[in-house]
Amino acid sequence: MSIIDPKAAVAAGQDTIRAEARALDTLAEALAGELNEAFVHAARLLAEAKGRVIVSGMGKSGHIARKIAATLASTGTPAQFVHPAEASHGDLGMIVEADCVLAISRSGETAELSDLLYHCRRIKVPIIGMTFKPGSSLATASTAALVLPECGEASEEAPAPTISTTMCLALGDALAVALIKARGFTADHFGAIHPGGKLGAALKKVTDVMRVGQSDPLIAPDISVPDTMKAMSVGGIGAVGVIEEGKLIGIVTDGDLRRKLSPEMFGKTARDIMTAAPKTIAPGAPIADAIAIMNEKRITLLFAVEEGKPVGVVHMHDLLAAGVR
Repeated sequence: MSIIDPKAAVAAGQDTIRAEARALDTLAEALAGELNEAFVHAARLLAEAKGRVIVSGMGKSGHIARKIAATLASTGTPAQFVHPAEASHGDLGMIVEADCVLAISRSGETAELSDLLYHCRRIKVPIIGMTFKPGSSLATASTAALVLPECGEASEEAPAPTISTTMCLALGDALAVALIKARGFTADHFGAIHPGGKLGAALKKVTDVMRVGQSDPLIAPDISVPDTMKAMSVGGIGAVGVIEEGKLIGIVTDGDLRRKLSPEMFGKTARDIMTAAPKTIAPGAPIADAIAIMNEKRITLLFAVEEGKPVGVVHMHDLLAAGVR
């Protein structure tokens, strides 16, 4: 028989989430009050660092430090996690004069951080301390001391870091987003360092996946239907673009051929059977836009054009291969 009482479990879950939400509200208000000056100072130190941001913490604070380092690195701020215990056994060499250190400790008295903090002071590396204790060793050693408001933990019975770690994580996110906005970091920048997975795929441009050259078949409007069919088979996309004076004026698809199939059709030209003024897309458009257009128009390909001139073609298969759904 399970020891979990459904009502009690849900109540505990709700209480925890609400307690953490209240703590985050308190933290947000603190940014406009007692944390204002220190937060701005910390953001400036991070923005002005010529090297990397070294993020460190022990235990649960270490897990939060790893996440903050990953968030900074993925949003344009070079950062890495350094384990404070390992730092005392050689990893201090990872921290150099051009760096900035963000150290996290709830109590501000984490013994494993002492060597790291001493090393930073010795080589004059700025320290951003994230703690809940204003008079602690970490707060005292910090160039910018982020002293968070004390909001307790979610469980009185076993006061494991819960609310405090959520607050530290949120404050790390706040610093990262402040840097994003200050640097003008864009979706293009984000996509450049996130090429893998669905997120990276969605941020790619049409030009990244479009077909060019022989894979982008183009014909003149006076080409016969049999020759149009040959060109279509060479391209392998089930369509050809029809160009006149270098500009795209129409498209012939295998669907057009099936719908207009008759003995007389083979005596006609591409102009006679093409779909005029087809839907197109700019090569610099996000491939998410290409997906949206294809779904809306119920088509499987789009020619990419610049000033009316075709520069490539993107097929639904190309988008699926890139990982976009």
